[in-house]
Amino acid sequence: MISTFLRTCLTGLIASQFLMGGFALAGPKEDVAAASMKWAGALGENDPDKVLPFYAKDAVLWGTISPTVRSNPAALREYFVNAFKALPGLKVAFGEQLIRVYGGTAVNTGYYTFSFVRDGESKTLPARYSFTYVKQGENWMIVDHHSSAMPQPPK
Repeated sequence: MISTFLRTCLTGLIASQFLMGGFALAGPKEDVAAASMKWAGALGENDPDKVLPFYAKDAVLWGTISPTVRSNPAALREYFVNAFKALPGLKVAFGEQLIRVYGGTAVNTGYYTFSFVRDGESKTLPARYSFTYVKQGENWMIVDHHSSAMPQPPK
């Protein structure tokens, strides 16, 4: 049985390490969710150069508003340049995320809603997505990203 003194010391050590960034208390699923949230934050800055570092050099993107697949850094950048022009003030909010981790690979599948302003009017675009991540060093990098507008329900 652990003594109260030792428990207090360990709790303080863990808290100080967590607050100072000494080590993470999250598991791989939480790390992938955090990587997705960081991507969302970068997307909200409407700057392709803030978003691209989340993608591996050989990443593939099938974007929500793209008729073609993008498979190199220049093509990914072009997609985001055009997306930020077409959807001014672009933001994204994640809904349910289904994260599965397979060693150094993870898949995050779910839905998100894009919001933007066009002609002074707020608009939304619900979409479904799949991100495939590969762990590179300490970072989860996107290697495959598919996003498509949510289909209309059948009538």
